[in-house]
Amino acid sequence: MTAAFSPECLALLAVLTPFIGALVIPLFHKFPNLRETATLVTAGMLCLIAFSLLGPVLGGARPEAHVIDVAPGLTVAFKVEPLGMLFALIASSLWIVNSIYSIGYMRANKEPRQTTFYVCFAIALGSTIGLAFAKNLFTLFLFYEALTLSTYPLVTHKRDAEAVRAGRLYLLMLLGSSLLLFLPAIIATWVLAGTLDFTPGGILGGKASAAVIAALLALYVFGIGKAAVMPLHFWLPAAMVAPTPVSALLHAVAVVKAGVFTIVKVVVYIFGIEALTKTGANEWLIFVASASLLTASFIALSRDNLKARLAYSTVSQLAYVVLGAALATPTSIIGSGLQIAMHAAGKITLFFCAGAIYTAHHLTEVSQLKGIGRKMPVTLLAFLVGSLSIIGLPPLGGTWSKWTLALGALDAGYAIVVGVLMLSSLLSAGYLLPIVARGFFLPPPGTAPDDNAAVEEAPTACLIALCCTAALCVVLFFLAGQIETLLAGM
Repeated sequence: MTAAFSPECLALLAVLTPFIGALVIPLFHKFPNLRETATLVTAGMLCLIAFSLLGPVLGGARPEAHVIDVAPGLTVAFKVEPLGMLFALIASSLWIVNSIYSIGYMRANKEPRQTTFYVCFAIALGSTIGLAFAKNLFTLFLFYEALTLSTYPLVTHKRDAEAVRAGRLYLLMLLGSSLLLFLPAIIATWVLAGTLDFTPGGILGGKASAAVIAALLALYVFGIGKAAVMPLHFWLPAAMVAPTPVSALLHAVAVVKAGVFTIVKVVVYIFGIEALTKTGANEWLIFVASASLLTASFIALSRDNLKARLAYSTVSQLAYVVLGAALATPTSIIGSGLQIAMHAAGKITLFFCAGAIYTAHHLTEVSQLKGIGRKMPVTLLAFLVGSLSIIGLPPLGGTWSKWTLALGALDAGYAIVVGVLMLSSLLSAGYLLPIVARGFFLPPPGTAPDDNAAVEEAPTACLIALCCTAALCVVLFFLAGQIETLLAGM
């Protein structure tokens, strides 16, 4: 199918496909099997289109699609470059497994408004692809806001008091930060550079003093609230009231990845890494990202609720990406790209496992998980794989992102950052591995140590999804070289 389209048409089709799916899915709201088939077909088509673009991009092509001129200098347009290509591949691939997981989870827990759930999911993925392929800051900002609005109904899916409060905070933080900080940063960029196009080498070099560049960088970093840089992170743990597939969307597939992706893209294509390092405007962000990385890890150690622990782990792991951007070396930027991919696979696995445990046994606290590995051996083995990838141990994908970031820190002359990365990995082991040990080596409550517990896993759809993402953690270890080759074309 894709051979009949030019790369330019494929770029536009990639953005449109999820939105078309969002129109088709409600037609089958009375027929769940057809509705979910429409979701899976849409996700599969998007993934096929995304991978069809990979060859041309690796070959040096940068497919563009112009949509509309809104005003002089403001256009809605798309351009596929290596970083956006990687993000689109991650989002489109994980949408398939998340959809499979959602079918098992939503049905087993008899969740209401399932059609609305799948429609909003499709719109969120369309917004993600639009953001990934945005040619300029104006287009990116439009899809960034669309992503916020389309995920709000997912965060408030349960519609109880806690979900409503979390949704209110979600909108307040994400819309507030983007309108008060992100949008003024975009306007200031337009005034200084005369363009908003993402350009290799950046557009702000020589256009402003070091102080102005540093201030503008701060507006971007804190204005891009989805990146969850401390102290503007607390919307993320609050959003854990949503169903687990939504948590996976927030943490691994779209929302927070859209935030850190945007920061990296702005650093590379708006500021330019050379302009940042020459002015020293990036130095403050190195320390802020390092502090965020460690602080969130310490908080994760103290959380008994499993999803809350994973949420603070996400805040920490996102800070790795921001840190790589702040170091502003070619190696650290590649490390940030690798971390986006590796963390996506590891963290979606962990959330899938948390949701499977809730679905099968309605357990939500770490202290309740004694012996859960005896009842759910497949799930907890997948949790172990995801944990080891997050920690950064071979042969799992997270190994290479941490290693590359450490090399980038040395390139930038910040050996202390290597120590920060090592300490963070130890803290990650401290809040993840005890869950596995508790699950496998302690007996379930009310049983003797030698008793054999009956195996009670989550529905098959959930197991298939979490096994696929756990396997992806291993596969990515061996694909790191290809991802580096892609990112080297930035």
